[in-house]
Amino acid sequence: MRFRPLRSAPSLDADLVAVSTPPTSMRAVVFDAPGGADTLREASVPVPSPVISELLVRVVAAGINPIDAKTRSGAGVSAQIPSFPSGLGFDFSGIVVKSPYDAHPLAPGTPVFGMAAFPRTGGTYAEYAVVPSLSVARKPTSLSHVEAAGVPLAALTAWGLIVETAHAHEGQRILIHAGSGGVGHFAVQLAAYFGAHVTATASGRNASWLRELGAAVVIDHTTTRFEEVAGEVDVVVDLVGGEIGARSLGILRPGGLYVVVPTGSWPGYADAAAEAGVRATNYKVIPDGGALATVGRLLDSGAVQVYIDRVFDLAEAAAAHRLLEEGHTRGKLVLRVSDD
Repeated sequence: MRFRPLRSAPSLDADLVAVSTPPTSMRAVVFDAPGGADTLREASVPVPSPVISELLVRVVAAGINPIDAKTRSGAGVSAQIPSFPSGLGFDFSGIVVKSPYDAHPLAPGTPVFGMAAFPRTGGTYAEYAVVPSLSVARKPTSLSHVEAAGVPLAALTAWGLIVETAHAHEGQRILIHAGSGGVGHFAVQLAAYFGAHVTATASGRNASWLRELGAAVVIDHTTTRFEEVAGEVDVVVDLVGGEIGARSLGILRPGGLYVVVPTGSWPGYADAAAEAGVRATNYKVIPDGGALATVGRLLDSGAVQVYIDRVFDLAEAAAAHRLLEEGHTRGKLVLRVSDD
């Protein structure tokens, strides 16, 4: 029996091959040294080249995350940046331009979303990005690229917190601090989806919205001390850290679980938790394309939603960072990089 070459498969026709010839340079947002939001500037830089299992993606939109602003300011993953000027950004939604091999499941022309391996590779605040194929999934068909770009890092963090670490289940009581933020609004939805009783802290203006997302109780942190009304809980997901974490230990049941996310926000959490008789861990996002594909199916089904607070053009990255650092964002901020 003779087999036709895979190169002739319909998914690799001339129209798709055409998208695999990128330009040699691209627009990107870079910064020359750690500093404030005004250090971000638009520049022309070389288009990166994928190797081994990487994809080259044309970025349509890039999500903005707190880790981006921390890195730009000299914290976050700034110490791992190999040289300056440096790009920035983890999240993206876009179109595959180059795949590792002809029959790869994510062929050129496939709409995808996911996370770049920044700072090991260039960031996603750019027209093109090199990304690990295992950190990518097909874009949910129900979402635009702008909506999809707001999902990966925040939703994967929430998935790791709620599903893989807290093991959310029916009857469990979970308190989520900063429930209206990027990670928080996904965490609220996932915890409720898996049957947990969800209490969230947020400003009063977000209370009704969080109840729509599945929170049973919303505590206005600007007017009420959460420990006075939350009751005993099984899990605390702390997206704030510091003194909020110290106060949270007192409402955990014996043997309950405290999970802190912001890196370095409470260095003494482990000792304090042990003294209080509860378990504790920090958490860092794992860019798992398989988990992201599961989140994508939940998004397409309507069981989970992404909320985009505001969209900026690529050249407005500095303004987007200033808004992010004010700390009042509901859901996600996104950069529109190119046309769909």
